[in-house]
Amino acid sequence: MKSIASLLSVAAVGAAMILTPGVAHAATNYVALGDSYASGVGTRTYISSSGSCQRSTKAYPYIDAARIGAALTFVACSGAKVADVTANQLPSVTSSTNIVSVQVGGNDAGFSSVITECAKPSWLGDCTGAVANAQAIINNTLPGRLNTLYASIHSRASSATVVVVGYPRLFNGTDCNAGTFFSPDEMTRLNATADLLNSKIQASANAAGFRFVNPTSLFIGHAVCGSPEWINGLSNPISESYHPNVTGQANYANLVQPQL
Repeated sequence: MKSIASLLSVAAVGAAMILTPGVAHAATNYVALGDSYASGVGTRTYISSSGSCQRSTKAYPYIDAARIGAALTFVACSGAKVADVTANQLPSVTSSTNIVSVQVGGNDAGFSSVITECAKPSWLGDCTGAVANAQAIINNTLPGRLNTLYASIHSRASSATVVVVGYPRLFNGTDCNAGTFFSPDEMTRLNATADLLNSKIQASANAAGFRFVNPTSLFIGHAVCGSPEWINGLSNPISESYHPNVTGQANYANLVQPQL
């Protein structure tokens, strides 16, 4: 998901980065697609040439490519929606691609805007309306977009292993950050919305015959205000907020690697 501040929204998509983080095997070509959760926003360290896409060597695709000895084409980009993946990242998937990971959908649901709205005091924000709107998009609009994207991935690399990656719940039930005003009920509804998002992503992945990685169970106890915390709370710069930190990305890597 992209930054929770609209003034930090990103529209530019950087050029593809073909990397060999480990000893690459010529026969294993890995293409990493997706949004800021896939690019590594939240780790605070980015590859300078990736620009506003904010790709990190601490992101799970980079970690896993090194572990399996794959040549990585890293095109995930902060702020990406399904349409952005289709237009700007999908061309990197070719008949020579052996592995694809894809994590996208949170921005289509406007999750960052929902978090921003729910973080406000109850008298100032409309968390209920924001959550309802996000859930309507997840239920009614997102599945069709994902089905089309997944079909396109399959058509471009019909023999590739494709791993679809889901999103964690953001909250443990406690808001320990000064400057945010999440109520227990709001945190529960936001977590339920993350679960709904995963359920729709998984259904589309299953229909396409792709593998699905659900991080929910592993991240329980390690969300915002967790011990240890694997997801940043409200941060400076604000673009780091509500994204997996270095430890969170490392644990994502542990989940994704066995599926590659």
